[in-house]
Amino acid sequence: MNMLIYGLVTGILFGFLLQKGRVLRYDRQLGALLLKDMTIIKFMLSAVLVGMTGVYLLNDLGIAKLSVKATILGGVIPGGLIFGIGWGLLGYCPGTSLGAVGEGRWDALWGVVGMLIGAALYAEAYPAMKNSLLAWGDLGKLTLPQLLGVSHWLLIPLFIAGGIGLFSWFEKKGL
Repeated sequence: MNMLIYGLVTGILFGFLLQKGRVLRYDRQLGALLLKDMTIIKFMLSAVLVGMTGVYLLNDLGIAKLSVKATILGGVIPGGLIFGIGWGLLGYCPGTSLGAVGEGRWDALWGVVGMLIGAALYAEAYPAMKNSLLAWGDLGKLTLPQLLGVSHWLLIPLFIAGGIGLFSWFEKKGL
């Protein structure tokens, strides 16, 4: 039960930050897709850096367990293409489309309907794809520290420094 409460609280906090960061707006989404407004990229990169640090810290403290999903190219490549095409057509990614509906932007409702239809189609097609497409290119559970054979605490500061450098470059360019 505590996990559900933690999930609810962090979900509400993330939604609040999405709204306050104005990344739910269509013009921000379009700007990101056209590489003219990096607000969403900065928001997502911030979330990745904080999440990466927090997950590894909690894992090392024994508070949480790191559960890496297997990299399966047969699922990742078509899924990524569908995600990108949907984002480009609608102008919202799945998370921001739900947030935009919460703000009262009814145009994003098409994305929510599309997600529900897509989930239903996936559930119906899953038995047929399980041993074919979704079994192709199974690379196992990969992490960059494991691939490089180094401690994750060696890479995390490098990624944070790289993120800060990228943020600075975006600000310098007015993006």
